Amino acid sequence: MKITDLEVIVLRYEYPPGGGFWFAGGYCNARLSCLVMVHTDEGISGMGSVYSHPDLTRTIVEGHLRDLLLGEDPCEVERLQDLTYRATRWYGRKGVAVTALGGLDTALWDIRGKVAGKPIYRLLGGTCNSVPAYASALLWQQDPADLSREAARHVANGFRAMKMRLGRSFEYDCAALRGVREAVGRDVHLMVDGNARYSLEQAVRMAPVLKDNDAYWFEEPFPPESPESFRALRPFLNIPLAAGENEFGLQGFRELIDNSIVDIVQPDCARCGGLTEAVRIVRYARHKGLRLATHTWNDAVALVSNMHLMAGLSSESYIEIDQTGSPLISDLLAEPLRVVAGRAVLPDQPGLGIQLNEEFIECHRVPANVPIPASNYSDMVFGREHWSSAPSYDLDPQAILT
Repeated sequence: MKITDLEVIVLRYEYPPGGGFWFAGGYCNARLSCLVMVHTDEGISGMGSVYSHPDLTRTIVEGHLRDLLLGEDPCEVERLQDLTYRATRWYGRKGVAVTALGGLDTALWDIRGKVAGKPIYRLLGGTCNSVPAYASALLWQQDPADLSREAARHVANGFRAMKMRLGRSFEYDCAALRGVREAVGRDVHLMVDGNARYSLEQAVRMAPVLKDNDAYWFEEPFPPESPESFRALRPFLNIPLAAGENEFGLQGFRELIDNSIVDIVQPDCARCGGLTEAVRIVRYARHKGLRLATHTWNDAVALVSNMHLMAGLSSESYIEIDQTGSPLISDLLAEPLRVVAGRAVLPDQPGLGIQLNEEFIECHRVPANVPIPASNYSDMVFGREHWSSAPSYDLDPQAILT
């Protein structure tokens, strides 16, 4: 079997007016992601997901790595991962280059599983086809009571864990956290994302409130460029610290792990370098005695990749499922994913085990020669008119929502 082509599919969905959401980076009015397709001479194709700048992803995959990989055996996954890493090292040991070659790597794993006739999680040694899942939503609202009602809906939809976003002001954070905890009871795991919005002093002030409300973890209270703040917070915090969505490759995650920055490591196959690199990260974290929970925010292919990772290596670790109403999660696959009794169920077909909804692809695909439209895509912003950020923590919490 030989590789005959590499293809990048850019997908964009724009929310209807008023259908987006407010968060620390302004108003998200659209969503964006990339799929990487690897085609072979035997008619077997694989897919992977990339959560990074689409134009740069296309340049790296189609403009640079395609020529390097044509004619190669796609089942030699680790060798090709090493080859593509060395080919991109001079312009990207982190960031978009690692993320782009990770999309390729996951697509090769998809092919490997199809050739072997096994789902990826079984190739990794897993036996259980489901993993614990948490609902990822509960974004900033004018009235914290709206968060309580939303949290109750997630429980009604089968989730036994969920994540909320704080970092707006001390008063808002306390009211929102207490209201959600009261709405869902003490049996539901409640994760807290700090949106990298806190100073050390503000995080220390928040620590007893998190403990009193049984927060399951405190995620990214500080920017990833401030490891010293993570370490300084730990003596004051009686719940686990989590981070990893903004890190790349085993090298970057070793910095988190070896320097005692986090208790829970959050790799993402669509960000950290693909399944091969994510496997190395998970095994290293487990060797060091740390817990794991994958990050996912862009699309259902990334979500399924992370499900296989956890089901294969750490089957009782949480995976994140975006519940903000993104069709890139709910409508991208021909068969939607299921959450049963708080666990996401993996398909048992070979490889990733999924097929794309071709009608959705056709409707939301951005042609190669079309610039990415200006929008706030949550983590990526195109167009100065969409670039904004919340007021400093503890200032007027309503200002960002007007």
